[in-house]
Amino acid sequence: MKQRWKGEAVLEALGRYLREGAQVEIEGLGRFELDPEGQVVFEVNRAIKVFVAYAYEDEGAAKRLSSSLKAAGFEPWLDQEKLLPGQNWPRAIDRAIEVSDFFIACLSKQSTLKRGHFQSELRYALDLASRVPLDDIFLVPARLNDCAVPRTICQNTQYIDLFPDWDRGIERITRTMRRQWSQRQRQLKLAS
Repeated sequence: MKQRWKGEAVLEALGRYLREGAQVEIEGLGRFELDPEGQVVFEVNRAIKVFVAYAYEDEGAAKRLSSSLKAAGFEPWLDQEKLLPGQNWPRAIDRAIEVSDFFIACLSKQSTLKRGHFQSELRYALDLASRVPLDDIFLVPARLNDCAVPRTICQNTQYIDLFPDWDRGIERITRTMRRQWSQRQRQLKLAS
């Protein structure tokens, strides 16, 4: 039997769950918290959302990338960390790509040659990238090792190497995304 709650009942339930130690979050948007007076407030998530796409063989590097992005203040989306048991994972991945501010494609000798989900995610990201303004950055190709970059990407998009100097590569990626994010925010202010 479904329960329908309205306004105050929802806030009461949220407050009760929060006081019991539960975390209530709307992924990608923010989370509910208790303020110092015990009132339920919604804290908007202002972190830059980054989808991390990788082939299974590169899982270790993808997790390292995700950790580096978290440490730099970004909100990475990595399937191993975000998918829930029983969740419709193809739809969840598509949705995560759609709401991401950036898409990092982890390119390697394994990912560029094999068929599978990585290729599908990359094609979807390329489709979404074709819809953003020409000077806007969405797709960030990152080479994990000395591999060939797919022609569709290297014809139009600059890639970054995360080897041999991982920290330098991460610094360039995060600086680029922050700069692009700031430009987007300025353009939004000018348009409004």
